[in-house]
Amino acid sequence: MAGGDFSVNGDGKSYGGKVTASVVITCIVAASGGLLFGYDIGISGGVTTMQSFLGKFFPSVLRKMEDAERNQYCTYDSQVLTLFTSSLYLAGLVASLLASQLTQALGRQTTILIGGLTFLSGSVINAGAVNVEMLILGRILLGLGVGFTNQATPLYLSEMAPSKWRGAFNTGFQFFLNLGVVIANLINYFTARIHLWGWRLSLGLALVPASIMTLGVLLIPDTPSSLVQRGKLERAREALSRARGSNTDVEPELADLVRADEVSKSAKVVPIRSLLRRRYRPHLVMATAIPLFQQLTGINVIAFYAPVLFQTVGFGADSALMASVILGSVNLVSLVVSTFVVDRFGRRVLFMEGGVQMIVCQVIVAAILAAKIDVSSTQPLSKGFSLLVFVLMCIYAAGFGWSWGPLSWLIPTEILPIEIRPAGQSVAVAVNFAITFVLSQTFLSLLCHFKYGTFLFYAGWIAIMTAFVAFFLPETKGVPLESMHRVWEQHWYWRRFVTETKATSLL
Repeated sequence: MAGGDFSVNGDGKSYGGKVTASVVITCIVAASGGLLFGYDIGISGGVTTMQSFLGKFFPSVLRKMEDAERNQYCTYDSQVLTLFTSSLYLAGLVASLLASQLTQALGRQTTILIGGLTFLSGSVINAGAVNVEMLILGRILLGLGVGFTNQATPLYLSEMAPSKWRGAFNTGFQFFLNLGVVIANLINYFTARIHLWGWRLSLGLALVPASIMTLGVLLIPDTPSSLVQRGKLERAREALSRARGSNTDVEPELADLVRADEVSKSAKVVPIRSLLRRRYRPHLVMATAIPLFQQLTGINVIAFYAPVLFQTVGFGADSALMASVILGSVNLVSLVVSTFVVDRFGRRVLFMEGGVQMIVCQVIVAAILAAKIDVSSTQPLSKGFSLLVFVLMCIYAAGFGWSWGPLSWLIPTEILPIEIRPAGQSVAVAVNFAITFVLSQTFLSLLCHFKYGTFLFYAGWIAIMTAFVAFFLPETKGVPLESMHRVWEQHWYWRRFVTETKATSLL
């Protein structure tokens, strides 16, 4: 990533410039929005295993844990407890739909700022909660904050990054997300030892990532695409010049951005309604299917409830929290691998390899749990089999970390044309939150009733989505955003939608 020419535009003309310190810094600040989401994913699962937290807010779950005759799969099956985790994602769903209009009207930078301030408010309320109602209110505010940042941050990264390195830059969001998970699990490991108020410290420290992002975003410019779209041409030129280098002629790239904006405005596009047009059918399908499939890998619910899951298979409380730290660290390292290979080997190869890896691991885990856990007994897995389950979960997390993790945030932002990009990203984030809400609300019940079949359930979905990628996802590696229409025109299936519509518009 030392420099060189960026990829060509739609006319075969190359954009000059190097990867500058400015574009790296602005993308890091924007990607730090992932810390908010990651910290929350990691912190909630560990907090829900702390006895002081359960005793104050969910005493019925604590009584189940003390029941010697319990079904190991069903210990944590409480709809109110899962609502503590899943309420954030319901709020995020609402926020992501509202954020589409904010991102279009106010820009990416302002939307990220609003998200950070809202998240800060939720952190304060959760840390000081005295009843379940305060907990849920805090979670809702956290969800609104995450909804705004998840809408704007991936757009920011795709629009600021040079097309040659867009995949690597966009993985920054998932990197910070995974870093947030690891940090949260480490914090839980230590705060669990603070008997009465450790959970308050865990929840309250969400202020730190929110403050970092909120202060940082005040120092970065909005994206050139967003500035052009809002008629701020001179500011767009300045932002582009800073990003590409002061000695670079940015006029060709700026001209393409202006041209794309003029085309979208001349077409009188109404973003949300336009998504239903035939010409945007491929974009709508991908903006819906990719985030849907990402959640159906089961990774987020496993991340939420990793401490619960590891206690179920025989780890002690401290060991389960440390196992969660290691699991998150494996995911983080695998994401670094993705950063170096995504722009070399492309998106499709990583999607399919990661899918096969996750399927194999989940099937083996299901087989071990089916053979070795007796639901009528309190005897957990032996140490050897518990360790094997843990290793398989790490291999599963690695497969996700270099495939469906970062790529599911990248693909929707890079395949959407500028006129529907905020609306399409809003749909993608809304789908992500909607499915996350459903899965997180039902996972503990699913684990209770499906038992080891829970892992087969997710393995089946991964098989379906891997086949979907093989047949329907075009390769977008190195293609400039302004030229992305070509991948659809050349695809064996999707070209019938975009070329027929194009031909009709010329008549």
